[in-house]
Amino acid sequence: MNLAHIRPSFETAQSAPPLVLGIGCKRGVTLAQVEAAVCAALGAWPLERVTAVATLDAKADEPALRAFCAAHALPLRTNTREQIAATPTLAPPSAAAQAQFGVQGVCEPCARLAASGGPLVRGKLALEGVTVAVAIAVETTRPAQDTAKSP
Repeated sequence: MNLAHIRPSFETAQSAPPLVLGIGCKRGVTLAQVEAAVCAALGAWPLERVTAVATLDAKADEPALRAFCAAHALPLRTNTREQIAATPTLAPPSAAAQAQFGVQGVCEPCARLAASGGPLVRGKLALEGVTVAVAIAVETTRPAQDTAKSP
């Protein structure tokens, strides 16, 4: 399925809804790699509109993810393999995620789960070992397994 990418204008970016990021990554990526991928995925949407970052629970201790969340005062929400497997993805399955974690992908389902089912506005973007998806948050708070913000 071809995901239509909404490219926000300057006016849209100023009134953007709350957004959440789903992030997957290879072990050992750097903060700079995470920052670059997030910037590319957000496009003109301001980072200030992001209310949370979500990932697979097995990635919760990844230093670059924790550093990104700490630098931007964002909670890092984690999802279990079972939660992720039960959430459909639009991107083709990831062989790496399937082999390592038994899920078809990480960033898209994590974004949708953190957004309480809100729609993806940016499907999977892969850049230098980091994958990012962006969803509109339909709720700004969610009982979840938030991990500490500091690395």
